[in-house]
Amino acid sequence: MNESEYINILVHLISALVAGAAIGLERSFHGRPAGFRTHTLVCLTSSLLMLVTLYQSQWMPGITHDMIRIDPTRTAQGIMTGIGFLGAGVIFKEGLSVRGLTTAASIWITAAIGILMGIGFFFPAIIATVLTVGILSVFRRIESLMPSQIYAHHWIRFARHQVLDETELRTMLKNYGFSVNAMSYHADQDDSFRYQMTVSTLKAENLNLLSHALLKMENVEGFGLSPTGD
Repeated sequence: MNESEYINILVHLISALVAGAAIGLERSFHGRPAGFRTHTLVCLTSSLLMLVTLYQSQWMPGITHDMIRIDPTRTAQGIMTGIGFLGAGVIFKEGLSVRGLTTAASIWITAAIGILMGIGFFFPAIIATVLTVGILSVFRRIESLMPSQIYAHHWIRFARHQVLDETELRTMLKNYGFSVNAMSYHADQDDSFRYQMTVSTLKAENLNLLSHALLKMENVEGFGLSPTGD
């Protein structure tokens, strides 16, 4: 290998490092499990593996392209398959909600950017890096401004002789801006009765208002109000 090839390899790897680090910084800033170092390593590794297909003559000396052919797309396919396991590792279930999907998607596209950097397809790789960082940061703000339903898991417990009628409970929740999407009933061994449900509202402050209202109700022995997240 000559000096220009060494420089070319260095450019490929450094470009992948910078792209992965840029995406990883956004994830680390928001406290995600896969952040700065993870995304940097994913992008760098993808680039490194694709360089193998560009320099076949270095690890197969004496073999011409007429004697053997390597399909670079299979290498890319293998990388993306492996990334699937890493992405699955950052997705976890919290109660009935699933978190980490966005981080898993960011790892997936980071691997794709690394592949583009590895084969020297710099223009689309740079554009993809900028768009990815924009989606993760700017789109977060846009999403927060968009009207959307906020879901929460809600349970409320009463003594058996002081159980609030379901109709009255639904009316109270409706007055605080909630819609009940599911309702289940539990008679506990400690002589108490518990409603469990999923509720939704368009305003986050309604969660605080409802919790304070329940605290003031003497017949409420306990309650839980847990917002779900992505």
